[in-house]
Amino acid sequence: MTADFKSVLVIYNARSGNKADQNFNTLLLEKSKQHHFNYKVYELEKQDCEGSIIKLIQDFKPDFLIAAGGDGTLNLVAQIAPQYDLPILILPSGSANGMARELAIPNNINAAFDVLGNYKIRPVDLLTINDSTCVHLADVGLNARIVKRFEEDPKRGLSTYAKHLWNEVFLIRSRRFKIAIDGKTISRRAVSITFANASKYGTGAVINPTGKIDDGKFELCIVKPFPKLKIFSLAWKMFRGTLQTSAYFEVISSTKATITTKRAIVLQVDGEVIGKVKNIEISIKQQALKLLLP
Repeated sequence: MTADFKSVLVIYNARSGNKADQNFNTLLLEKSKQHHFNYKVYELEKQDCEGSIIKLIQDFKPDFLIAAGGDGTLNLVAQIAPQYDLPILILPSGSANGMARELAIPNNINAAFDVLGNYKIRPVDLLTINDSTCVHLADVGLNARIVKRFEEDPKRGLSTYAKHLWNEVFLIRSRRFKIAIDGKTISRRAVSITFANASKYGTGAVINPTGKIDDGKFELCIVKPFPKLKIFSLAWKMFRGTLQTSAYFEVISSTKATITTKRAIVLQVDGEVIGKVKNIEISIKQQALKLLLP
């Protein structure tokens, strides 16, 4: 399918991690002429922008939305788009761009724009995690603590993430979790639990080897306590997409689950720290979001 849209609202996060696309406005003008659409740009600021974006949608009446930023930017746009049945084009310019990698969207804004030359509209699932929407991945434990460190660091990029990963490896600790799922309650001690709509992080590490974003289910991906020297073996399996073969990994598929822990723990959703929680409720919204994909 080729582009037949007339108006586009662009939600742009200039503070995202990728600084290679500094001529964004020039590129946007060029692509609007190439694909024959009018546009407005809303540049994200630090305060909550949802109300402003909704007003722009109501006034401008776009045919689709562009999320130009990282997974956090996509998350914000994905909270709004289903209310107006608007598809989203992802232009990845964040630190990791996990959802773009998941969907084989080019990790280059110029190339990602050209999806408009021949695209398909694909409905995908969304997760609701407590009061938050999740498009990609959320978790508690090891990775959530790394994300918290990353948020507090003024530097961006994968090298900064890797630094905090290395520091956190030496502080690995586990928690006891109670999981109510499919009419039963189970107990697990875990280093981390990922609530996965998708399969992989932006680094390419596969946390959910069997996951699909449109199958009407999510996965609880449980990393159990392991000897510290096993971190290299686990990392290897993640990048090979074979984590399910590890004795320290368990995956459970469902449509609804509740997780509790005695002490509050950091929860991150799509790369954004939500805060510390003791109770987590997860449910699926089947094919609730429309994306423009290659």
